Amino acid sequence: MLVKRIALLLVCVWLALAGVRAVPALTAAALTIDLQGDPATLDPGKQYDTNSYDVYRNIYDNLLRRNPATSAIEGEVATAWKAVSPTVWRFTIRKGLTFQDGTPLTAADAAWSITRILDRQFNSPQYGNFNTITSATATDPQTLTIETARPYPVLLAQLVNLSIVSAKYVQAHDEPDVAAHPMGSGAYRLVTWLRGDHVTLAANPRFWRGRPRIDEVTFRAVPEDATRVADLQSGRAQLALGLTSDDAATIKANPKLQLLSGPTERVAYLAFNTLGDSPLRDARVREAVVDAIDTRALAQSLLGGYAQPVREFLTSAHVGYDKAIAGYKYDPAASKRLLAEAGHAGGLTLVFTTSPTYDQRIVQALQGQLAQAGINVKIQSYDFGTYLQKIQSPQHDWGDLRFGQWSCACLDADGVIYPLFHTGSIWSSFSDPAFDRAVDAARSTLDAAARSQNYAAALQVLQKDIPGLPLWQVIALYGADRGLRWRPTPDEQLFVFDMTLGG
Repeated sequence: MLVKRIALLLVCVWLALAGVRAVPALTAAALTIDLQGDPATLDPGKQYDTNSYDVYRNIYDNLLRRNPATSAIEGEVATAWKAVSPTVWRFTIRKGLTFQDGTPLTAADAAWSITRILDRQFNSPQYGNFNTITSATATDPQTLTIETARPYPVLLAQLVNLSIVSAKYVQAHDEPDVAAHPMGSGAYRLVTWLRGDHVTLAANPRFWRGRPRIDEVTFRAVPEDATRVADLQSGRAQLALGLTSDDAATIKANPKLQLLSGPTERVAYLAFNTLGDSPLRDARVREAVVDAIDTRALAQSLLGGYAQPVREFLTSAHVGYDKAIAGYKYDPAASKRLLAEAGHAGGLTLVFTTSPTYDQRIVQALQGQLAQAGINVKIQSYDFGTYLQKIQSPQHDWGDLRFGQWSCACLDADGVIYPLFHTGSIWSSFSDPAFDRAVDAARSTLDAAARSQNYAAALQVLQKDIPGLPLWQVIALYGADRGLRWRPTPDEQLFVFDMTLGG
């Protein structure tokens, strides 16, 4: 206890020297959250993985947000917006906002937050979300104007994901410093980040929505799901993410804990490397892989029904979902025949690139099903930061297979199949001109019928070319202390400001 008091006192002294009003030496409410891994970065423009944005979105404000109860788009940094023309939008920026260093947040910061993502040298994985924007400018401190190259029907849905950085702060610091020492306008400020172990945030007393009810939150990197459950049981953590169906039974049996769950817009999938030096460049081998996988059996037996198999890389909640897509059938005999036709009658070996962040039961179950068809799978696991660097490499030398769970928090096909499969996307190891034309057309018109038609065409290309295998719609499982009051959302936003912790 004495050590903790001294540590908190030192934090307060540091904040005072920085010109920021210190938080109380003893916090009224402290929350510990177990994540599945360490954030790759705390720079909101540099990464888009769950472990990163679960933390940094509590440090930064977004331009827009989704109402946690209705999923409707509403204002956050922006209070109002309107389309001046099909390609010009004007946003009113909230007055009186300040960053955590006391400087005002203006439209120029919002414009800069977009501009740096669009800088190809910056190499943001969010580039595909915003690359229809041709300019973002501040007419005055409270007016942001965004122009697009063509009508972009998903602009507002994508701007829900835009965290606002301080232009002055970012320009005065190099990229590693911004990534390690974030400074936003959000409900929490960074206290410490011990890489590979934990990130601790303290409440921002100047937050425009009022002081958060939880004074301190610590995000711990805990890759092992059994350890996350043990932390809940011992009281070391009050919220744990990424639980399995086996964990759900344990949580429900403990009267001191509660299981929080709900369907998400996240789709689990296998992605294939069709551009690198991989056997999966051969479409017959890709088809053999999908024929060897029994998705429904995995969802039922392995995930205990906490998953809904899908036939495409979308859920029925996404704009662009096409119920006519046939999907694939489990056919191990066809898998073996296709392998023989492709010259692999004696079997072949594929490298499965993964990270402990993902449920390794799934990875190993997929490995087992493929082995039954004569496909030997070699698993290569990396910490999540390294994993992201490998799969985003322009050389496409990351391996042959990878498991992923994709959510755009936009409820639109544009935020899913465009970044995953469009030629040149940092996430894509696939290229097809017909697919590119279809998704480009869908994101260039405000005509809902035309968009549906183009997305149907794009999904048919994916069905035919097989750049990956859609698996299931993820049902998120959270374990929590009985005293935590919070409701999960379909877009899986983890805003601590919305939580309360009581007895």
